[in-house]
This record gives sequence, structure tokens and C-alpha cells, in this order.
Amino acid sequence: EEELEESGGGSVQAGGSLRLSCSASGFIFEEIDIGWYRQGPGNECELVSSLSRDESTYYADFVKGRFTISQNNAKNTVYLQMNSLKPEDTAMYYCAADGAPRATIAAMDYYGMDYLGKGTLVTVSS
Repeated sequence: EEELEESGGGSVQAGGSLRLSCSASGFIFEEIDIGWYRQGPGNECELVSSLSRDESTYYADFVKGRFTISQNNAKNTVYLQMNSLKPEDTAMYYCAADGAPRATIAAMDYYGMDYLGKGTLVTVSS
């Protein structure tokens, strides 16, 4: 059975770093695209970064140069390394996966993904 589980959230000061993990049990990475999303207070859920089944990557403009997405096939885990965190990065972060064919991983709608994790909370204080 496929399951996604996020971990690694926490509270940090602005400028700090966190590494989020998405354990993707039951999945074959070559068959899915994975996205990291976030939803801050009063905001809609937005795509932060994504990793395609052929390992191409996408980053939203607001995280480019600060966040890095990667995967460890042996551990079936996708990571989101977050550096230079800002208070506006405060949000619940979710990973999601989907096997449907798509033309781009830059426009994966969270609510259209087949598999969703429960999220991990990131709080950045100024």
C-alpha cells in the first residue's frame, strides 16, 4: 500500500535551515512525480518544488536559490533542504505524489494529486 509521511518540520529563527523528509513507501520513483507543497495561515496551498520521475526539478520563484529537492532511492525518500528561511516560509508543508502522465511538473495542483501526506509544520520566527 502506498503511503507518504513527512517529517523534519520544526521551529527555527530566520536565516536558519531545516530538512524535510517525505518517506514514500510502496512507490516506485520511476513511475511518479512528487511535489512539496505548503499552506500558510490564510493562504492557499501552493507548489514549492517538484521532482519528476526522470529526476528533473522545479522550484517556485519564492524558493529558488534557497530550497533544494532531492531523492534517495535506497531509502525511498524525497527531501526538501530549506536554507535561509524567512518568516513568510512559515506553513504546513506537504508532499504529494501522482503517477499520471503530465507535460510539466511546474503546475501540479495539490488537490489533483493521487497521494497526499499529512504534513509537517515549519515555523520561522524573526
